[in-house]
Amino acid sequence: MIRLVTDSTCDLPDGELTRLDVVVVPINIHFDTEEYQERETIGYDDFFAKVNALGIVPKTSQPSPGRFVQEYRRLAAEGATTILSLHVTGKLSGTIGSAELAATEVKDEVDVRVFDSLAGSAGTGFMIREAIELLSQGADADAVLVRWQEIRDHIGICFYLDTLKYARMSGRIGALQHSLASVLSIKPLVKLDAGLLEVAERVRSRRAALDRLLVLAREQAGGQPVNLAVVHAQDRPGADALLARAQEMLDCRQTFVARLASSLVTNLGVGTLGIVLYPVAA
Repeated sequence: MIRLVTDSTCDLPDGELTRLDVVVVPINIHFDTEEYQERETIGYDDFFAKVNALGIVPKTSQPSPGRFVQEYRRLAAEGATTILSLHVTGKLSGTIGSAELAATEVKDEVDVRVFDSLAGSAGTGFMIREAIELLSQGADADAVLVRWQEIRDHIGICFYLDTLKYARMSGRIGALQHSLASVLSIKPLVKLDAGLLEVAERVRSRRAALDRLLVLAREQAGGQPVNLAVVHAQDRPGADALLARAQEMLDCRQTFVARLASSLVTNLGVGTLGIVLYPVAA
C-alpha cells in the first residue's frame, strides 16, 4: 500500500487533504517564545487574530525529524509499504532535510521516497491531486515520482504582495530588502524560480500588479491548456475575481481557490494573491 505525506505549506481547498487521507506534517510557527504547530495547535483564523493582536510577524521553523519518524512509523503500522513524502522547496525551508533524516532512520521498516517539489502552496497541492489520480488508476510509486518531476519542471508560481512588511522581515526573497525597503509605494510581484523566491516585477498600484500577474500567467501558459489555482491571504473576493479573469484569458482545466498557508503568509504577508499553474500536458 502506498501512502502520501506532505507538510502544512501544501494548499488545497479546505478539507481536501483530509478527504484524500493525506498525512500533513505541520510547520512550526513562533510568536516570540510561544510555539504552535500549523493546522494542529493554531488554526488559520486564530493565526491572523494573533498577528493582529500582537502586531508582530511570527517566525517559522521546520518540523523535527522525530515528527516525521513518528508519522512514517504510524503509516507503516497501518500497512503502508511505500510512503511518498512531498515537501516545500528545500531552498527555502529545512523541512525536506528533516524528512530525509527520518526516511533514513526508518529505512529498514518502510520504503520512504522523499521528493523536493521546488515549490509549495498550490504547487504541492496539484502534485497531491495528480498522485491520488494516478494511484486510483493502479500506478506505482515510480510513476507518481515521474509525474511529480514533470510538473516540477513546468510549474509557474507568482505572487502579488500587498505589503512589504512580512517579506522584509523574513529575508527569504532575494534582492527585496535592499531594492525595495525604502520604496513603500511599490507593489512587487514575486516568482518562485527553481525553488527560490525572486522579485519578478515592480509596479506602483494593486490594479497594475494584478494586470501584470495575469500577463505573466499567460506567458507561462504558452497557449497550452493549464491547471490553475489562485491562493490568497485574507482576500477571498480578490482571489475569486482573479480566477475569473484568468479563466477568461487562459484555457483553464482544473481550477481552485485556496487560502495561503499561514507559514507562507509569514513570508509574503496579509493581502497576498498568487497564481499557480502548469500545462496539463506537462
